[in-house]
Amino acid sequence: MYDVELDPVAEQQRDTLPADALAAFMELRALLEVAPWSGQPLRPDNPKANMLTHTFGGYGVATYVALEERRLVYVVRLVWLG
Repeated sequence: MYDVELDPVAEQQRDTLPADALAAFMELRALLEVAPWSGQPLRPDNPKANMLTHTFGGYGVATYVALEERRLVYVVRLVWLG
């Protein structure tokens, strides 16, 4: 199990999500607690990097860092295009 923390900017972005996007993000957050490596590398040319992205709700993207040694997922940005 991993802890999921949000950067202050990501917290602000979460707070502005519409209700359906927030629900989708909460589902993603639950997934990241158990499967943080399920996302895609931020840079495809570095597939083993620990900075990843994961879509949510069809229109959202979360960018995060998976810190294996700390069992921590640190969400740095959320983008909602819906």
